[in-house]
Amino acid sequence: MRLLRLTVLLFAVALADAAAANVDPQHKIDQYVAGRMRQGQIPGVQVGIYRQGKVVFAKGYGVANLELGVPVRTDMVFQSGSVGKQFTATGVMLLVQEGRVGLEDSITRYFPDAPPSWQPIKVKSLLSHTSGLGQYSNHERTRPFGPFDLQHEVTEAEALARIEAMRIDFPVGERWLYCDTNYVLLGMLIHKVSGEPWGEFLAQRIFKPLGMAATRIISDAEIIPNRAAGYKLEEGVLRNQRWVAPFYNSTGDGAMYFNVLDLAKWDAALYTQTLLSQSNLERMWTPFALNNGERNIGNYGFGWFIRSIRGHRVIEHGGGWQGFTAHIARYVDDGTTVVVLTNMSSGDASEMAHAIAGLYDPALTPDADTDAPPAWLQDYDTE
Repeated sequence: MRLLRLTVLLFAVALADAAAANVDPQHKIDQYVAGRMRQGQIPGVQVGIYRQGKVVFAKGYGVANLELGVPVRTDMVFQSGSVGKQFTATGVMLLVQEGRVGLEDSITRYFPDAPPSWQPIKVKSLLSHTSGLGQYSNHERTRPFGPFDLQHEVTEAEALARIEAMRIDFPVGERWLYCDTNYVLLGMLIHKVSGEPWGEFLAQRIFKPLGMAATRIISDAEIIPNRAAGYKLEEGVLRNQRWVAPFYNSTGDGAMYFNVLDLAKWDAALYTQTLLSQSNLERMWTPFALNNGERNIGNYGFGWFIRSIRGHRVIEHGGGWQGFTAHIARYVDDGTTVVVLTNMSSGDASEMAHAIAGLYDPALTPDADTDAPPAWLQDYDTE
């Protein structure tokens, strides 16, 4: 009898294991996201999974606006943070492709009032974060009454003058250091060359041609349909995102609204030559080499990090700004892309995106020991 009971018990366990193995990936994703939201007090999340640019999963979770109790839908727009850098990089490469900008150009061609120390810095140095320029957005410079006080409005010309007055941290090409200043300057470069503000250039050359109807530059003043609200935790209590002056929501380092439906159109375009030639796309997705010929420590190309997870190539970027986090991970050899958007400054969209990729396709499950991002990367893009 005991043997029979043991046999029945083992059979039941085996059935439970088999059932767990065959659980619909959507159910696993739902459970995982719900758990992460409870753990991190994240109000709302959008998840998108694409195969070759076609949506196979898109869902909103939680609340887009706590004050109104509005649930998250997939057509609601969340902030991009530095995921917007890939759009700025693409804008620059469009100008390169047209012969209006050269990657080997000194940036003094576009900023003639810059100090002589800028002469060795090239356009490719800005794109790859190897310029040596200092970080305008560090806490010392963005403090109240600092040169880039986030609550004090400045013009583009004033911001450029303040950047030009900053010291250079290291010789160009000697090191890699993730630095928002590089992409603020690239947004200004696009404006100078095209005659259109950075956001308008992207709208005309990328968003509208791809049908990304909801994607746009941030504006606190305009009425924007389906805008989610951003939040942060202070001593365990949810608060609204902090207000910043309009200039800081109009810069090329990442100041966009988008959603998982529009990002599927972006992902689809990157499998084609709709915007850029294949050679220019590959240039963006190749880790940039330092002066010594070695790839940079960040494995950064132009606007993208390039990694390998269990032997699967991943081209990705994350971001965080004003109560939002975002991540796009393109497993290009598998034709799979995962996007996670949250309206919480500590939402950890990057970790969620990698975990969800593994739930969708177990072959993409990151190994905790070998596939964890380096410690410096985990905090590279926070408010």
